[in-house]
Amino acid sequence: MARPAGVAGSTRIVAVSEVFDCSDDERRAAGVAAAAASVLRGGLVVLCTDTVYGIGADAFRPGAIERMRGARHQGIQAPVSVLVGSVRAATALIEDLGPFGQQLIDEFWPGALTLVCRAARSLQWDIGDTKGTVAIRMPGHPVALDLLAQTGPMAVSGANVAGSAPATTAAAAVEQFGDVVEVYLDGGPSEAAASSTVVDLTDGTPRLLRSGLIPIGRLRDVAAVAMVPD
Repeated sequence: MARPAGVAGSTRIVAVSEVFDCSDDERRAAGVAAAAASVLRGGLVVLCTDTVYGIGADAFRPGAIERMRGARHQGIQAPVSVLVGSVRAATALIEDLGPFGQQLIDEFWPGALTLVCRAARSLQWDIGDTKGTVAIRMPGHPVALDLLAQTGPMAVSGANVAGSAPATTAAAAVEQFGDVVEVYLDGGPSEAAASSTVVDLTDGTPRLLRSGLIPIGRLRDVAAVAMVPD
């Protein structure tokens, strides 16, 4: 796990990057604990999800989110998504789900559906130039859910330098980020080398913003999702 390098007479902690094989129960538990500790002190972690790998930080630490953007070579106001470990956590971050949000959640969460909603006005965070919205998702990967249960909401982007394809293995993420990330949670190769589907709920009619793992046909079995013109 991430190990501190102690300095006599000081409480400063220097983290060392480590990759945890989450196919082993003991390593998985140790990895999730190390990743949670890193996130809660403002560090960066790479986590396996049910889509591609993600790089994440504490959603309420502006400095950590800035470091995440820097690691990805993004602009200082580049929007980031938020992952949550429960529907209750999601609803605490938004104003409302609109007329179809609950049906979509009931059908596709946890899973590969990101919902864009109006963010709760009381929140103090810096998730980018989102015009008062938040892109939120409850992932379907058990390791990600274990981590989120310990950290609370995390700001997460694809585990890749901007302009490159998102990492589908922990090794690919290590190659791109190295020691900038403290903890890597290795869940094996991504089962689906694609991103989540993104639906905008900020208007009365749900709108498909990005095609992904969940096809428009499945969405329309639940709600009248409109295509956004190119």
